[in-house]
Amino acid sequence: MNLIVVKDYEAMSRKAADIFSALLTLKRDCVLGLATGSTPVGMYKELQRRNRNGEISFKDVKTVNLDEYYPISPDNEQSYRHFMNENLFNHVDINLSNTHVLNGLAEDPDKECAEYDALIDSLGGIDLQVLGIGRNGHIGFNEPDEFLVPVTHKTKLTESTIEANSRFFASLDEVPRYSLTMGMGSILKARKIIILVSGKEKKEAARRMMEGVLDTRCPASFLSLHPDVTVIATEDAV
Repeated sequence: MNLIVVKDYEAMSRKAADIFSALLTLKRDCVLGLATGSTPVGMYKELQRRNRNGEISFKDVKTVNLDEYYPISPDNEQSYRHFMNENLFNHVDINLSNTHVLNGLAEDPDKECAEYDALIDSLGGIDLQVLGIGRNGHIGFNEPDEFLVPVTHKTKLTESTIEANSRFFASLDEVPRYSLTMGMGSILKARKIIILVSGKEKKEAARRMMEGVLDTRCPASFLSLHPDVTVIATEDAV
């Protein structure tokens, strides 16, 4: 893993946007793997700014998102489809039909997940995947467990993740108990991965991720298997 330590959240967001911008310049029809949560919001805002200024374009870009709650409507303000529309897609020159998020209302979630992996393959794979890391070391909704499912799949959320995400909902009871998520095997197929780590509460998870030991109790540790991972971390997170 290549570790880049920056001063603060704003510097982390700019550095990540630099990597995205470089790819958008070199490959206008690239496939971007995107993530949600508070960590990448600053990067998305910086990409919006650069798009408005004509520095980058998303016209030919295709995107696939890492995960989605289940069950949840795409119109729900807490859905990840809504998050992506509000934080990026509605503010840049992207064709919404080229943006893909798992269907949180799929009648057959197993079929939805299998078709999502097939979709990614049909797009030629992900050129650049952005990730955040949970306080317990989860990536996407790949939670610490005795085993990890490599492909996109439906999974039950841990109580710690439900509690952490409850701040986005009106109450703890409203947080979905399941999700659809790309598996670690699906994530590791990306050609390049950047992972954003911000805040002292992520310090232990970051340490376990980078120590070079594979541990299903810290799914992020499996990123050490990938040949091109860049960790962009704030000073208080390492």
